[in-house]
Amino acid sequence: MRILHLANHCHEIGNGIMNVAVDIACSQASAGHDVAFASAGGSYVELLERYGVEHILLPQNWRAVWTLPRAAWSLHRLLRRWRPDVVHAHMMTGALLGRLVRGRSRWRLITTVHNEWQRSAIMMGAGDRVIAVSAAVAAQMAVRGIPADKIDVVRNGPLNSPRRPRKAAMAEAGLAHPAILTVAGLYARKGISDLIDAFVLLAPHYPGAALYIVGDGPDRAVFEERAQDSGLAERINFAGFIADPRPYFSGADIFVLASRSEPFGLVIAEAREAGCAVVGSNVGGIPEVLEEGRAGLLVPPGDPSALAEALSTLLSSPDLLARWRKAAGENLAWLDVSRVAEETVQVYRRALGWQGTAIETSSPACATGEMSLDTGPRK
Repeated sequence: MRILHLANHCHEIGNGIMNVAVDIACSQASAGHDVAFASAGGSYVELLERYGVEHILLPQNWRAVWTLPRAAWSLHRLLRRWRPDVVHAHMMTGALLGRLVRGRSRWRLITTVHNEWQRSAIMMGAGDRVIAVSAAVAAQMAVRGIPADKIDVVRNGPLNSPRRPRKAAMAEAGLAHPAILTVAGLYARKGISDLIDAFVLLAPHYPGAALYIVGDGPDRAVFEERAQDSGLAERINFAGFIADPRPYFSGADIFVLASRSEPFGLVIAEAREAGCAVVGSNVGGIPEVLEEGRAGLLVPPGDPSALAEALSTLLSSPDLLARWRKAAGENLAWLDVSRVAEETVQVYRRALGWQGTAIETSSPACATGEMSLDTGPRK
């Protein structure tokens, strides 16, 4: 199959959308497909080309509206030359450009909704088929008007990523213990303030505990000020953006994703692989990546007291902490990049009318539920 991916850029900036797009493109090329990636360029170009993905320079930015006609013409010429079976748009600009030049062409336009909370996400309905990265995202997009029978759920999975080849041995970051870790963009929606407040509540009871915040973003100064005001600044560590945070995952005891909205939660999969016990907000796609409480504790979003209680439950019982760490590291095969790439190809085949319509998935069935804090992992 000839597959053309569209994205605004391919920079390594900790952006989940870009990471997923690059992972899928590389994995599809490794599986024998002819794959190209059209973008304004970036640090991932070398990786793409190493995996046999042709990178094609195609500047595109919907914020610079005056450039869109030229971008559409460039895409039209590219499509006539490259002749794809499928065009896969990962961002709104690519979706709109793809629809604009689609016409009566034989190729199919596929879009992926990563952030359903964005108002512009509805524009991804321009695709002939729409991929949602979680069942939660699919449900939200159906409510917002994209026909449910047009949406396919392909849950994310970052493990064994081409971006992060396995290393024989990786040194742990030198963390104080017990170490509580989050890896996230520093935005209000990521619940960083809730995590800091929860740490303040439990810190007096666990004087050795330390909080590590890996990531950067526009609200960093707000969170740093909150940490200073707490009187615990020496125990709350801001590490900034780290391209490969695996040493932090390996060194942490507990990983937390306290988001108030979250389409999936790729970092939870990485924390699970490293063997961290995981606590996540019961919101969006987080329950799916935690298998509805079988692989980690779920707490209400925006509730520092409940988060502090969950963390205290783990910290107060070494045996329970060990059980949750073990549970997190089980049943990881469905979080592999190769599964995501193959299920995505199945969506392409469905759009093209090839080989029936069913999308086979190895993702676990998910049901709604919240994990009780007074028990161990579900069986």
